[in-house]
Order: sequence, then structure tokens, then C-alpha cells
Amino acid sequence: MTQAEIPQKAPYKQSVKQGKTYFWCSCGKSARQPFCDGAHKDTGFEPVQYTADKDTEVYFCGCKATAKQPMCDGAHNKL
Repeated sequence: MTQAEIPQKAPYKQSVKQGKTYFWCSCGKSARQPFCDGAHKDTGFEPVQYTADKDTEVYFCGCKATAKQPMCDGAHNKL
């Protein structure tokens, strides 16, 4: 697999908790988007670790084309 699948052309708004670590799916195959469920096995992709520095809402990339993994940078607007 050379390109990630695109689960949605919009970000995933998520509430995160300070100090908690999340693993963002970079391959697009996870059934638990935007988080990894291990579906990347044998794809060449690995999940991206994100640790929240405060309790807040963030926007994880849904199209997998962001240059600022794991956060949305608006790349979905160009797909």
C-alpha cells in the first residue's frame, strides 16, 4: 500500500484529555477512525502518537493527506 485510504474529506473533532496518549490512524483502514485499530498491519503505515497537553477539542485529519500529522491542516479542501 503506497497511499493511505481516505475515510472522509473532513476532520474528526475529538475531545482529548490532558496527559492521555492517542494513536491516530495514518493508513485510513481503521474501523475506529480517527484512531488506530491495528488495520495497518502489512501496509507500511504506522500510527502517529499524540499526547494531549491540556483538556480541549482538537481536529484530527480525516483525509490522511495533512502535512501536520495527526492534525488537520485543510488538505482535504484540495482533494
